[in-house]
Order: sequence, then C-alpha cells, then structure tokens
Amino acid sequence: MTPTPLHHVRLRRGPIDGVHAEELHSGRSFGRHWHDGYGFGVMEAGGHRSASGRGTVEALPGHIVTSNPGEVHDGHPLGCAPRHWRMVHVSAQAMVRLVDEQAHEFTRPVFDDPVVRAAIHQLFHCWDDMAPHTPLAAAACEEALTQVCGLLAQRHSTRQPEVAAPANLQRVHDCLLDQPCAPPDLHRLANLAGLSRFQLVRQFARWKGLPPFAWLQQHRLRHARRLIAAGTPLCEAAFASGFADQSHLNRQFVRHFGFTPGQWRQAMGSPLQ
Repeated sequence: MTPTPLHHVRLRRGPIDGVHAEELHSGRSFGRHWHDGYGFGVMEAGGHRSASGRGTVEALPGHIVTSNPGEVHDGHPLGCAPRHWRMVHVSAQAMVRLVDEQAHEFTRPVFDDPVVRAAIHQLFHCWDDMAPHTPLAAAACEEALTQVCGLLAQRHSTRQPEVAAPANLQRVHDCLLDQPCAPPDLHRLANLAGLSRFQLVRQFARWKGLPPFAWLQQHRLRHARRLIAAGTPLCEAAFASGFADQSHLNRQFVRHFGFTPGQWRQAMGSPLQ
C-alpha cells in the first residue's frame, strides 16, 4: 500500500483585504489550476517542478516563485522528499492599490533575487513575530507587503497589455458563467463558437490554459472561496457554487488547493493569525 504523502498547510489572512499567505510542507502533487490574483513566495527546502504560462520550470531552495492572475500551473515535488514553500497571494485590486494604478505581469515564474527574497522573509517575519489584532502589527505587515510588491513590480514585471478575447470563445466563456451549475454540453458550446468539439477544447485551452469544463470547475471553486471568506456557511457555499454537497466541495478543495473549506473559513475569519 502506497503511504500517504506528508502534507501540512498553514493559512493566514493578510493585513488588508485581498491578501493571504499559505505555508506548505508537502509531498503532494497538485493538478493544473490558477489563482485569481498574484502569487509570490520562496521555496524554503526541497524542490518543485511545475508547468507555467512560460513552460515547465523547477524551483530549488532560495528561489522566488511567482504566478500571474489566471496563469494555469501545477506542482510536483522533485524526487521523493517533500518540499517546503511559503506563498503570498494578492488580488489584482489589492496589487493596484499597493503599487500603482496600472496592471502588472510577472515576467518569470521562477528566479533568484536576494533582495526580493530578503523582503519576502521580512514580510513573513511580520506575520510570525508580531502580536495579532493590533494596529501596529497590521501597519508593519502592510508596509512590508508594499515593499515586496513594489520590488517585484520594479524588478520583475512589465505593464500588462490589454488583449482582446476571441469573440467566439468569449461567447462560450460568457455562457459558462451564465450557467455555472448546469452548463450546456460540449456539442452546444461548440455550435455556439462555430467550431468542432475538438477545435473548441484545443482553442479554449490555448486561450485560458484549461479546457472549458476544467476551467469552469476552477471558477466554481473560486466562487466558493469568495462566499466562504464572506461568511457564507459551508453547505450553502457548496450548493451556490454548483457542488452536490459539502463533502464534494471538501474533496475538490483538498485536491486543488491542499486545504479544506473549513481551514479556509478559519483563516479568513481572523486577520494576522
């Protein structure tokens, strides 16, 4: 019998809305997924291989890891040992408030930069060592967060250009969002796009990084996350997001995020924990 891989995750809400931290010590692999906002952090120990918007990359101890909003990626440990990494997730709206009024795009998914690494460690120092629920703790963390985001914007990002979506694929996208709990079948979506089913799957995946229904599943999970963070009971969040029941939502959370809806609710309920 194959032993269950080591997996431990710690979630913490950030000093401002739209920010949270994840610290993971895990031997698990994670399937293809995306995040609504920006992600950045440090690989502390072990190694990690992942697909990204710029091809397959490997992160080793000390490397900075980043992801852009909507950028599809996965994650697998290098070798047999678990890896330890810490990530900060910042919504696009929060990034604009912290840095400037322009959208940015990180240029590399993995790189080495001692200055940025030191700034990220300082941010986690604020989270780790300052007393929670105090104005000084929140101010110090927001200051450290601003410093990291500013460094990343200056040293490792470009202005994000506006890219027009293909009109036929946009129709499919909008249809899926209009009917997330009971979407049309692939045949109907293909007709809507004026494509064969194979062409639709291939072109949608090229545009969004995932085929239509895999993309929709990720959207539903993120909708559930937003509801739970806003205080919606877990069973209601599951139903409103198109899941059969709370157990189904729980399984999908663990599979895609590495933590349960209950852990997410607890982390989002108390700032700076």
